[in-house]
Amino acid sequence: MRLALPVRHTALGERGIIVAFMPTVNSHALDALAQGVLLGEVRAIARAITLVESREPARVEILARLFPHTGHAFKLGITGAPGAGKSTLTYQLIPRLKAKGYRVGVLAVDPTSPFSGGAILGDRIRFDDVLEGVYIRSLASRGSIGGLSRGVPPAVRVLEAAGYDLILIETVGAGQLQVDVRFVADTVVLTLVPEAGDVIQAMKAGIIEIADIYVINKADREGATRMRLDLRNALELGGKPKGWNPPITLTEAIHGKGVDELVEFIEEHKQYQQQSGGWHQRRLQQLEWELQSLIHDTLEQQARSVTQQLFSRETLESVLHGAENPFPKLQVWMQTRQ
Repeated sequence: MRLALPVRHTALGERGIIVAFMPTVNSHALDALAQGVLLGEVRAIARAITLVESREPARVEILARLFPHTGHAFKLGITGAPGAGKSTLTYQLIPRLKAKGYRVGVLAVDPTSPFSGGAILGDRIRFDDVLEGVYIRSLASRGSIGGLSRGVPPAVRVLEAAGYDLILIETVGAGQLQVDVRFVADTVVLTLVPEAGDVIQAMKAGIIEIADIYVINKADREGATRMRLDLRNALELGGKPKGWNPPITLTEAIHGKGVDELVEFIEEHKQYQQQSGGWHQRRLQQLEWELQSLIHDTLEQQARSVTQQLFSRETLESVLHGAENPFPKLQVWMQTRQ
């Protein structure tokens, strides 16, 4: 079955929306799709990501085919509150990372598409020669409260299989709820802005603890230097860090200021992780979260089906009006599952 789905992404030579087709669920079609991904064909990559983002059983089959060619990319997470300049920072990072020899892919998680209008990573990105060869794809957050779509890990595997060795993951601007990025990224960059309460809010949310590098963006605003001091004091409240001491850097991403220093910190953290053994531990956590997410999706579908079987629309109406108690029926079902 072919589905005409809009795929929001860009790559060299492309302008506009590409029509993606859900591959027919048979071995030959999946083999051909996997081969296209391995050859780096843009349409095959788009179709494969569409498939692994879905809840079709075939997504696990395509992942099984691609698995031997995955696991090598460096994954860089960019997170932060709405308006912190994450997209602008991502835009500035791409050419600098390319200059270091990386083949860059970008996955941007958002309720809408940050690449189809408005933002600096909007339509203009399609015509920017600096971004030649970069694959960019938006993924719907699907209501995830952790700021991340469960479709990110399998999408990362598709890009790895296609030969991309650095995957930039920009999370949805979800305020205090973007902590899941730690389960997919090797290095997490937390972007803040010098405005009242940002450090306090970050501490409340727990995102202070997940960052490997802190960026105070829009540093031309008043209070940036003071915020840097406040943030360092907040980090030291928990005692002196053992091992990696997260740097705090100031940037003006819109002008590219401070981004070169940020790239050096990113490279330093990558090397530290590889030399200290932290890389292996983090990869184990990432793998567990990825597999758990796939299982969760399957169980969620089953839960929806069971709920519909146990509680018809008429039953729900009866429960809503207090004429029926739903919990004895639920209790019986749970006992049969034990």
